[in-house]
Amino acid sequence: MYFDLGETLVHTGEDDSTRYLPGAAEYLRELRERHIKVGLITNVPSEWGSTDAERAAALKKEVDATWKGSAPFAWADFGDRILTPRTEAERKPAPVLWERAKANSGGCRLVYEAETVEETEAAAALGYVAYQVGQPSRPAYLPARVIELLAQLPR
Repeated sequence: MYFDLGETLVHTGEDDSTRYLPGAAEYLRELRERHIKVGLITNVPSEWGSTDAERAAALKKEVDATWKGSAPFAWADFGDRILTPRTEAERKPAPVLWERAKANSGGCRLVYEAETVEETEAAAALGYVAYQVGQPSRPAYLPARVIELLAQLPR
């Protein structure tokens, strides 16, 4: 399962501080407890590094420098599953990052959660189960039990 980062899991305040969105830390903890692997598909400047690992390290440094939450962001949950654009042309909503995640999924059913219709529609067009967060009429995040059920459905 993959997430966008900004305004999906974290919020940057007017004072440039960064913290979890309500319920995000608990949701990540529940996914971890259920052994659901998570990753990030997020736009960062391509000049932040020549590899995903370098760009992810720069992203971590940027977020951690402004973090105001009582618990640190759960970077360890994401491992090496932080995908970032190699060039400006790869920035979302271009399909490249979702395609890279899909190629590395081992054929697993993929879920993508983000705050924008544009991104969820792009992910859905590539076969992801896409969920738009922040909609007042439904849960803040796709319930973990639903993700487990999706994994059991035939492909």
